[in-house]
Amino acid sequence: MNDENFVEELKKINADLFIVVAFKILPKSVFTIPPKGAFNLHGSLLPKYRGAAPIQWSLINGDKVTGLTTFFLKEKVDTGNMILQKEIIIDEEDDFGTLHDKMSSAGAELVIETVKLIEENKIDLKEQKDSLASPAPKITKELCEINWENSAEKIHNLIRGLSPFPGAFFKKDEKIFKVYKSKINYKLNLQAGKIEQTKKEIFIGCGINTLQILEIQPEGRKRLTAEEFLRGYTLN
Repeated sequence: MNDENFVEELKKINADLFIVVAFKILPKSVFTIPPKGAFNLHGSLLPKYRGAAPIQWSLINGDKVTGLTTFFLKEKVDTGNMILQKEIIIDEEDDFGTLHDKMSSAGAELVIETVKLIEENKIDLKEQKDSLASPAPKITKELCEINWENSAEKIHNLIRGLSPFPGAFFKKDEKIFKVYKSKINYKLNLQAGKIEQTKKEIFIGCGINTLQILEIQPEGRKRLTAEEFLRGYTLN
């Protein structure tokens, strides 16, 4: 991004404004080129969830509301002055895939609205309060592994935040099983990690309450509903 030839090519465009969405971190030599600056669309209500994975972390943490922010770029990532924000309701059935799509549509509208305000010189910038900031770091493989000692609610939200990609997983008999959809069961009392199966249902005990597995993927196989899985596989 700091390549001199690349920077010179950008200058030749004579753009009034740069818009950045889901891209690499831009150096100052790039985002200071256009006279009206460069703004970014971020998938959270900044300063909450600064970082690479704001949508995933809002689900993993069980938030009911998230949102979008447009802000002018600064050298320090996700800290620039905010232009517009829009709240997005997180539905109980939302996972990363559905929430991402919902926010993409709303984000396109927010970008257009932001451009109009900049064009008309009607922006009312708001500084971010660092004291209210929280991180949204990259998703690691270690984070994706399910710990059945955690509560069913925490595991359920982890599954939502990582579905359909990269997918929360657990290991059983040295094989990996990814879980894409689940439901909390408040009545069944199983020890953490204990598996109970019927002909159509899979339940796994957690630190608090029990989790019903609704969609699962055996290692090297396709994604299946619990009923489809139990026709040819077992976890016991």
